[in-house]
Amino acid sequence: MKFLIGGDLVPTEKNVQAFCTGDASAILDKALLKEWESADIRIVNLEAPVTDISMPIMKNGPNLVVPISVRKGLKSLHLDYVGLANNHILDQGPLGFHSTLKILKENRSHYFGAGPNLSEAEKISVIELSELRIGLFACTEHEFSIASDNSPGANPFDPLHTGDYIKEKIQALKLDILIVLYHGGKEYFQFPSPNLQKACRYLVDKGASLVVCQHSHCIGAYEKYKGKDIVYGQGNFIFDLDNPLSFDSLLLAYEIDKDFPPKITYIPIKKKLDGTGSVYLAMGEEREAILSSLNERSKAIISQRFLEETYRDFSKKSLSTYLYEFSGLGSWFNRFDRMIFRGRLLQTMFSEKKMLQLSNFLTCEAHQELVGEGLRAEISNFPENEIG
Repeated sequence: MKFLIGGDLVPTEKNVQAFCTGDASAILDKALLKEWESADIRIVNLEAPVTDISMPIMKNGPNLVVPISVRKGLKSLHLDYVGLANNHILDQGPLGFHSTLKILKENRSHYFGAGPNLSEAEKISVIELSELRIGLFACTEHEFSIASDNSPGANPFDPLHTGDYIKEKIQALKLDILIVLYHGGKEYFQFPSPNLQKACRYLVDKGASLVVCQHSHCIGAYEKYKGKDIVYGQGNFIFDLDNPLSFDSLLLAYEIDKDFPPKITYIPIKKKLDGTGSVYLAMGEEREAILSSLNERSKAIISQRFLEETYRDFSKKSLSTYLYEFSGLGSWFNRFDRMIFRGRLLQTMFSEKKMLQLSNFLTCEAHQELVGEGLRAEISNFPENEIG
């Protein structure tokens, strides 16, 4: 049986008309559409609520939404299973969330990784094919979309719970294969962080056969760990973003046979730059260039030292952005300081003592928990019309 796993899917302004008319051939080019339709099971991550009611929640970052009229396009893509564990699925609140579930049910697309409460959100979807039982499980890092015991949302990754949960369910459900979609990692960073690598290996240790990291909007790297496959970033499926790293992506073909170990194949795809927001199957030199870069990064992460040093360098370059935000002055001050003072104003605001305090607050588990809970309590008192 052939599974095809696509990355993040969000209809955008450029292709929304094709979604509204249900024209799959205007969304995917002919060769890619043929490849997509060749699969027995098609899986994507839907990263926007489908609703006509705009009720954006308070959060950091954009509140995504797509109109109900896109359901024709979603149906035309024959989405068999849709992962909803991501940082945007609750962007339009409970009404937008439940509207999305309704559309998927009407399209006969099964969803997983989110639900009306935490217990439902973490459930594994089971597929029975050719004497095999295959499970689909999805989880996401903690942002503003997480379900609780009494409220809807996405299933969070919890190192104190997730691994034991999937280990128990693999046995209870008698699963032969478990595919995990992990929504996390840093956007536009093409390597896993050391902690992301630990988390994915931990999921394999607990029984996952394949772990696929989404969310980064770019192709990352892969590794074989204890004979299982981990993909650290596959890029988008259909999501018209402007960063050049988002133009290239991967489809993952995962072939399952009861007599042989599963086989994974990486299928490069690209965003068309003609303003249509459509996607095409990469061929020839384009295909080879994408796969060559993927292989080089994947060879590099075999070295733990390389991975740690690469992530440390990336964190150094990213730190100033966070410090500007912590200062309360934001991006305008960032640009002003960089252009006029070459970052010297930021240095005067964050002394060595202040940096040590921030490091302690952000890395110590007790401080993390206390600050996080205090902020959540304060945010709960904000007026509903104060949208962040």
